[in-house]
Amino acid sequence: MSRPRILLTAPPRTGKTTVVRRLAELLRAADVPVRGFLSDEVREHGRRAGFTVEEFGGRKAVMAHVSWVTGPRIGRYGVNVPAFERVALPAIDRALTTKGAVALIDEIGPMELLSPAFLPRCLTLFEAGVPVVATIHQRSHPAVRSRIEAELITVTPRNRDDLPETLRRLLTA
Repeated sequence: MSRPRILLTAPPRTGKTTVVRRLAELLRAADVPVRGFLSDEVREHGRRAGFTVEEFGGRKAVMAHVSWVTGPRIGRYGVNVPAFERVALPAIDRALTTKGAVALIDEIGPMELLSPAFLPRCLTLFEAGVPVVATIHQRSHPAVRSRIEAELITVTPRNRDDLPETLRRLLTA
């Protein structure tokens, strides 16, 4: 049987990360090992100032911030590619080597794709037969989507509350 491979997409601030976070909670409650990482906002004075990357059960780092002036930029954010790689790449490796794990990758987007090692590692994960749920930036280049063989689900305000349980059932069937 083929293991589920799912890409979640949506406009920013629709709830992709919330769906992945809730799915991780449901899987852990069902004693399913969860590997991978979450990207989350850094909020300062009520405004988004950057992004973190955090391995499930592991390391966390700030990967982008508005105040950073060196390094590559995506929009108004300076991106620390080495900080991202120190957390995300080992997290993907653990997803590949942990027996029975579900891989959750949040997200495959412009900041993450600044890492030359990231997309190849993601492609390996999707081709390895590991069950994977990943979020992908809505405007991600079509060439990226075309290289990942997976079911594409759009997160909407209408489906986002039920989606974690629906995905849990699919991944644990």
